[in-house]
Amino acid sequence: MCDADGLSCVGMRQVDSHRASLTAAIFLMATSAIGPGFITQTATFTSLLGAAFAFAILASILIDFVVQVNIWRIVTLTRRRASEIANAAIPGSGYVLTGLIVIGGLFFNIGNIGGTGLGLNALAGVDPKWGGALSALLAIGIFLSHRAGMAFDRLIVVAGVLMIALTVYVAFVSSPPLGEALRQTVLPNTVDFATITTIVGGTVGGYITYAGAHRLLDKGMGGAENLGAVTRAALTGIAVTGVMRFVLFLAVLGVVAVGTPIDLSSGSANPAAQAFEAAAGAAGLRIFGAILWAAAITSVIGAAYTSVSFMTVFKADMGERARNIATVGFIAVSLVLYLLISTPPAKMLVFVGGLNGLILPIGLSIFLYAAWARNDLMAGHRYSRSLLCLGLLVCALTWYMGYRSIGPIFALLEP
Repeated sequence: MCDADGLSCVGMRQVDSHRASLTAAIFLMATSAIGPGFITQTATFTSLLGAAFAFAILASILIDFVVQVNIWRIVTLTRRRASEIANAAIPGSGYVLTGLIVIGGLFFNIGNIGGTGLGLNALAGVDPKWGGALSALLAIGIFLSHRAGMAFDRLIVVAGVLMIALTVYVAFVSSPPLGEALRQTVLPNTVDFATITTIVGGTVGGYITYAGAHRLLDKGMGGAENLGAVTRAALTGIAVTGVMRFVLFLAVLGVVAVGTPIDLSSGSANPAAQAFEAAAGAAGLRIFGAILWAAAITSVIGAAYTSVSFMTVFKADMGERARNIATVGFIAVSLVLYLLISTPPAKMLVFVGGLNGLILPIGLSIFLYAAWARNDLMAGHRYSRSLLCLGLLVCALTWYMGYRSIGPIFALLEP
């Protein structure tokens, strides 16, 4: 109800608007982190490592907590996009970061469009090239709409809920060895740095790191007054992605643990589709198609939106309509390259996860320097020293993992 002067209505609308903005940012981060790359990587690495892959997932979740909370808080405090923060902290670094994010985002989006094609192929038997093209055109239509922002947010939330519900069902049906999975989450038989770097890159590397934070900024959620709500939203988003990652891993592990073979020999093989079909038959294959398509279409939108948000470093007064048009162009270029490139989508999705894992420590280093040395950018707010120390530890770890993983990651593109 409203009071006589309508002030209570205004307050309620502001609360609802902030809640909707936080929900959209949470699901944008979650669906970007649980894209087709992660689904394909999970099936591939679970087939290779078995229950030991649980440790890589735990490592990726812990790294995500530190990275995302730091990035979201710094963006909120400065009220600036990542490229602007980087330029202010280290002149010129914003342009370098933008170049890396846009290139990584473009490669990732080629794989994302390929993921939509694979999803529609499993769901309805549509040719992957046609499925990718139709899905990209749908994403373009959303950004051409006069209500693009609302359509964007609603699709992200609905797709995220659908993915979680369907994956929980398949994990239940596949009956994974929970005890063994829990043991190897903390005491793995095998630790593979290239695997951890790839899975971290596919879930928090490249553009994914900044997707939710930039969405909050566009929704007016900057400033120290919103810091508490933004921190809680970041933690909630990571918790959602963590649950989804582990459930997806369990769904595939249940299949692998009973000795069902997963074909990884062919570059065009779709290991996740094989696992879901083995777990739940023809229905499982259709469910996989729906999950993969939902993950891929939201990632197509998220990658394009976030990559274009970095381009404002070249034109600070770029309005929302201009950004939407640029986003349409980004998706169109990704689609053309997808149609021209012959690398199988599943193989591309694993490679770009590793590539984004190599980009992650660069951006994180710049942000931590800004929080440590440039108090003026934080609007006079003394940045949390505990978060800064955790960030430095994770940054050093991601640099080390990246160094150890360069060779194996680029070997993924070999015929």
